[in-house]
Amino acid sequence: MDVPRTVATALEDQPVAGTRCLEAGAGAGNATAGLLANGAARVYAVTDDRDHARTTRRRVGGGNGGGDDGDRLAVLEADLRAVPLPDESVEFVTAHGLCNVLDPASLSAVAEELSRVAAPGARLVVDDYDPVPDGAAIGELFAVENAASELARGRPALTFYPSSFLRRFFAGHGWEFERERTLLEPVPWTESHVAAHADLAAETAAEHPGEAGDALAATARRLEGEIGSESVGRMYSLAFRLPG
Repeated sequence: MDVPRTVATALEDQPVAGTRCLEAGAGAGNATAGLLANGAARVYAVTDDRDHARTTRRRVGGGNGGGDDGDRLAVLEADLRAVPLPDESVEFVTAHGLCNVLDPASLSAVAEELSRVAAPGARLVVDDYDPVPDGAAIGELFAVENAASELARGRPALTFYPSSFLRRFFAGHGWEFERERTLLEPVPWTESHVAAHADLAAETAAEHPGEAGDALAATARRLEGEIGSESVGRMYSLAFRLPG
């Protein structure tokens, strides 16, 4: 399994080996791959996206019993606001690129669940992005994506929390802050990243037929062509420990 450099850097100072782990928001399974590569005894990868669940299972050998790594993996299709694990059942939690897709209300609900399933002394690693600087072209595209989501669903698609906010936020849920490090600066928003966000903005805008939706979709496509790629902003990693 290839482990992205950002994940490897975020985990290199963490005692993963032999622990029961939760990847909160599996996505493409990047953190799951990193946890398994670092010797996790068991990884529960939780996602509410069926495509992401399939990707994670394939990536590590089938999941739920499909190979050496698959034997240590359980992919759970579930809402992170109701994690299907018992209280105090995991010793290590990752949230890699998760918080930016959670609005404040959802972030609070997810944090409560992560704290519930974490055993005393558990570790938490949160990797995410600072807000992009004013004037960044990619920021205009993110604003269009948020406007489309607000129009169609009544909530933003993206919320970029400063590292200082998440430090205080998770401390408020009982986690003791241990360290912060920079994973990427600047962040390389590649053509494929830009295209993916433009696609999401256009698809979400299409959920609200009419002039407003059409205008947002057209703006997303225009920005995709104008931006191409851009390197801007910072990705950070925060490490916490639960007392006990």
